[in-house]
Amino acid sequence: MTNNTINLSPSDLAFVPFVSVDNMMRNVRSVGVETFMRGLAGYIEEDFLRWESFDKKPRIPAHAPEGVVELMPTSDGKTFGFKYVNGHPGNMREGLQTVTGFGVLSDLATGYPVLFTEMTILTALRTAANSALAAKYLAPEGSTTMAVIGNGAQSDFQCLAFKDMLGITEIRAYDIDHGASIRLARNLASSGLNVTICKTPEDAIEGAEIITTVTADKRYATILTDNMVGSGVHINAIGGDCPGKTELHKDILLRSDIFVEFPEQTRIEGELQQLDADHPVTELWQVYAGNAEGRTGKDQITLFDSVGFAIEDFAALRYVHDMLPQTGHFEKLDLLADPDDPRDLYGMVLRSGANGDNQAA
Repeated sequence: MTNNTINLSPSDLAFVPFVSVDNMMRNVRSVGVETFMRGLAGYIEEDFLRWESFDKKPRIPAHAPEGVVELMPTSDGKTFGFKYVNGHPGNMREGLQTVTGFGVLSDLATGYPVLFTEMTILTALRTAANSALAAKYLAPEGSTTMAVIGNGAQSDFQCLAFKDMLGITEIRAYDIDHGASIRLARNLASSGLNVTICKTPEDAIEGAEIITTVTADKRYATILTDNMVGSGVHINAIGGDCPGKTELHKDILLRSDIFVEFPEQTRIEGELQQLDADHPVTELWQVYAGNAEGRTGKDQITLFDSVGFAIEDFAALRYVHDMLPQTGHFEKLDLLADPDDPRDLYGMVLRSGANGDNQAA
């Protein structure tokens, strides 16, 4: 287990470690993408095993017709973390990212931030690590083939995480944009995965023990119809993540054992929004802790109704924070005012002028 306490020395308080996009990529490359996600999954599992230590609430959204902006805060009583994230499917038409994000980790004893980082790349890595972690408990033992329906920015990470953590060797890929599937196959060409590009969703799920749906449209969609899904599979449904956005036919849910992160959030944002408010689900932390069963039989359909939860991002922030002393891939961000006398903030401003700082030419 890792040390969950963030220690601050006086010298640390003069700056905030900032991980830019460039430095995040350096951190990932320094250990390798698959190793990074495996380590991240370990931190997520650790934090889920101390689930009751955390403040838990659904994320705070601001919805618009084009998408959503959300804040995802949580605290374990010693450390506070939050992520800012958006989801705008139409951005891709303008050459923009569908999802962007950044995050902050703070020490509750002082209120000082101890990490400020990009979370566009980190969220993609976290989501894939979280999917593969859940599948370790829910997918059929010995699974080798995964269908990936939706071949956008998240799909590469999902494939690599399932390869590393579950031993998947075959990917059956489908996207309404054939070019997206070609891109996925090209990116994974040297990964050790065999990628088959499929013409229909039905073709993609043929022979797959695991079905991952990761589409982006903000609408009630039916990516999988009931007759497409046979017994004995694990469904990793990660595309439905806000009100009014789903991927699975309701009847699939009624035949499945459903596993969720935080029911109060999933019932609002996940596939569960199609079912009655009291429909039974199992919380993943209970499975990880051994208090509830995951996969129990070969004919069982397990469904991870994934919407993402703040504790997963908290774990991702902890993971990056803990690796920085080893990698050194960060900048010192001058974010915190540091007057000689904590009461003399205005005096610090005056003295900066007297020293010639920030003067007009």
